Amino acid sequence: MPPKARVSKASTKTRDIPKPLYQDSFPYFQYVSIVGVHTTLVGFTAFYLPQSIRLLGPLPIRTADRPQSEFMEALTSRPTLTAGWICAGLCVLQLWWGGWVRKWCFEQSVSSRTVDEIRMERAKFNERWFVRLREAIVFTLFVTVVAHIVIILFGAPLASHHLHTGFLAFAIALMTVLSPAYALSSPSLASDTPAMVSRLNWVRLFAELSPRNAIERAIVYPAIGTVLGAWFGAFPIALDWDRPWQAWPLPPLYGSLVGYVAGSLVGLTVNSVIWLAMQQSQSSSPSTKIQVKLRIYDGGNNLRGYS
Repeated sequence: MPPKARVSKASTKTRDIPKPLYQDSFPYFQYVSIVGVHTTLVGFTAFYLPQSIRLLGPLPIRTADRPQSEFMEALTSRPTLTAGWICAGLCVLQLWWGGWVRKWCFEQSVSSRTVDEIRMERAKFNERWFVRLREAIVFTLFVTVVAHIVIILFGAPLASHHLHTGFLAFAIALMTVLSPAYALSSPSLASDTPAMVSRLNWVRLFAELSPRNAIERAIVYPAIGTVLGAWFGAFPIALDWDRPWQAWPLPPLYGSLVGYVAGSLVGLTVNSVIWLAMQQSQSSSPSTKIQVKLRIYDGGNNLRGYS
């Protein structure tokens, strides 16, 4: 074979180097903007949405030995209403966030398919949104009941404050399972293959805590932060300070919110580092392969190598 033909073959192989699937299937910049908006709105829901309690009438008058600002008074004067407003805001936010996560999961699952296959899968994807949403809501309510029992076992009031504990359990369920259930499908006890795969995914993500890609990290890390935040947030209740903000369930509720935001930011940081590393690898990899592997003939028998 003439030397010129070898050059053409080597050049053709060099041009056909495939791009990493991560870049094609995960919209990094969209993810960054959505996480920024989402965490900001969670903070708004936690601190400013409960301020609407003032519309229900004047706030109760506190004793002089426990002075608070008017802002904090609106959050702590009626803990049940504060928790209720936070849960209402989280319902909207988590459904919105879950819709984005579901969209990213779909795009990742069809990234290697043909155009016709993607159209067929997208049609099924659009048709099943209501069924998936209904299943996610039912599963979230089930987790709320389980979380309510677990919170009582960990020391919550058993004979009183049932509504307070229920709101705390509902908020934790919203931040941990609503979005994953809407995006990945809820685990079920069915014996078919899709149900078994779904159960294994939930065990891997939330029992083994081993996410494998950016989307899974975006839903697992906030869930971990929520549970840890609620756990550490309950510690100040035992302190004998008699402060208004120690009223049940405000400390664990706000601790779970802070943990959720922190988990989201940790997931964003980890995904950013991995994405930047892969971008760097992508930009340097083709030239490195050419320098190491490519050998071309210059003229007749003179071999010129690049190293």
